[in-house]
Amino acid sequence: MKKIKPNSGGSFFKQADAYLKTLKEAGKFNEYTADKPRIKHFKDFLNGSDIVFPDITIGLLERFKHHLATTLTVGKDKRPVQERTVINHMVVIRSVFSQAMKQGVVEKKYYPFGKEGIQIKFPESQKVGLSAEEVKQIEDVELTNTNHNHARNLWLISFYFGGMRVSDVLRLKWSDFKDNRLHYTMGKNSKPGSLKATEKVGLILAQYESDRRHSDDFIFPELKKIDNVHDEFLMERIISENASRIDKFLRKFVAPAAGITNKVTMHIARHTFGNIAGNNKVSLIMLQKIFRHSRITTTMGYMANFIHKDADEALDAVIGF
Repeated sequence: MKKIKPNSGGSFFKQADAYLKTLKEAGKFNEYTADKPRIKHFKDFLNGSDIVFPDITIGLLERFKHHLATTLTVGKDKRPVQERTVINHMVVIRSVFSQAMKQGVVEKKYYPFGKEGIQIKFPESQKVGLSAEEVKQIEDVELTNTNHNHARNLWLISFYFGGMRVSDVLRLKWSDFKDNRLHYTMGKNSKPGSLKATEKVGLILAQYESDRRHSDDFIFPELKKIDNVHDEFLMERIISENASRIDKFLRKFVAPAAGITNKVTMHIARHTFGNIAGNNKVSLIMLQKIFRHSRITTTMGYMANFIHKDADEALDAVIGF
């Protein structure tokens, strides 16, 4: 009877509902909206039936991975999903499992991940940033459309502060700036820090000065209309919606106007900073501080995408004789 109709304790999907509720209460909009359909894909794979934790075996998960790789598609042209998407489905199942073990719902011996089970290893992705010349093109291009100029401003602010994430850019307040320095805490890992606000930053901020309502006001307009700024779930939802709109302006209008054919999004500002820093041999310790990475190994792995000069010189030395 327990296998046919699992009780609330051993039911994976009841635990999954509790996991999603936890994300929502924590204000994690992006994780919530990403993980909810992944859990649904797992339920669809099981033909809509529930399942108890001990029945989620390595073999079952391997079949689910194959099912995702061969049936799940994305986009209008129905492209097969990439390996990263399949791995993300494993991550959410692992997260629900971990929560269940912490709450004593399932014994650790049934855990299907780790050394003896499904190993989660994210495939390396290619990170490509713009060149210094292309950044100059973005700075100098004339944009008469207010929305396009605003998108350009947000991209440059991100770049000027070491590739600040879009969520942190949109949350910037006038009170974050003191004595020509930016003092802010990164939203992703709560790491505080201070960076110099250059003259270029001042020129951008001056464009928004007339809309400043008080000293603790948001600088940019996206979050100004939110009544309850303590509703983190709502804040993340508004940021996510605006981030998509900003990226659209960057791709379709700013980049073409600046004569740039490479991809331009808010996140590319981070890759661009890494690319230019790599060419100028900025120390890894300093980059760790700017990027707010918790570990130097994270910085090393990230910058490996952008440090090409030594390899290029080695190739020239060999093929150029």
